[in-house]
Amino acid sequence: MEFRAERRRFRPVRFLVNVLNLMDEKQMASSPGKHYQARILERRDISPDLWIVRIDPGGPFEFRAGQYATLGVAHEGKRLERAYSIVSSPYEDALEFFVELVPQGDLTPDLFKLKKGDTLMCRKIAKGRFMLDLRSGRTNHLLVSTVTGIAPFVSYVRTLYRDWKSGDSPMPGNHKLYCLQGASRSWEFGYREELERYSNEAPWFKYVPTVSRPWEDSNWKGETGRVDDLLRKYAYEWGLRAEETTAYLCGHPVMVENARGILERAGWKKDTVFEEVYFQEAKSGSAGAG
Repeated sequence: MEFRAERRRFRPVRFLVNVLNLMDEKQMASSPGKHYQARILERRDISPDLWIVRIDPGGPFEFRAGQYATLGVAHEGKRLERAYSIVSSPYEDALEFFVELVPQGDLTPDLFKLKKGDTLMCRKIAKGRFMLDLRSGRTNHLLVSTVTGIAPFVSYVRTLYRDWKSGDSPMPGNHKLYCLQGASRSWEFGYREELERYSNEAPWFKYVPTVSRPWEDSNWKGETGRVDDLLRKYAYEWGLRAEETTAYLCGHPVMVENARGILERAGWKKDTVFEEVYFQEAKSGSAGAG
């Protein structure tokens, strides 16, 4: 599917080294300078609770690969906002997001209702420090994610791929990216075909998806098991050493916690493991994010 966006000038910032409050309508009217009125350009449903959306942010929007945008909607007289990692590269004109519906969440049920042409709010400034580490001297980058946690990694790879193909940038240079993505079933990956295409073409990128419930996905012929369970295997196969590799963990907090422990026991120090947690358990034990 081809996504089209209105032409806007976004200055590519690319790579640099390395639950908001509810507001009432009066507060919303008092801070128009902080938000754009964004518009949905395309929506693609991946599964009953996962979808990809591309938006026109409504004005100039600078960001670096790995950062997030803050999206919001008006709900019962309140402004409800959440941060979502940006999938798109800074070279692209539209902003792309990979979103999971949390049925009891505050925001995603309202986002889920939005279709092409609908509007929402987008804060004008991108934030976040989950960017590619170019200062440490480590040139290997181990990317580990669950489902929608792949979002910032797609942004990394799209940006590097464009630099690599254009030949007018020093990136990727000696940097190599190794990506593991886990999901319960294969139709939850969202970007598998795109990432496999990059992996087949670019010598600096490897990608392995794994399914943790293969008995529910009889057509899946790839790796099986939880992504953190495969971490040791692929770190060894790819020859990744702690002193040469920065690790990035993005997605479910249990995966992040388990993967961090595995890496630390294998010699990774805390400052060489970057984390971004997407999903938080509510006190009642139900899903509390979104």
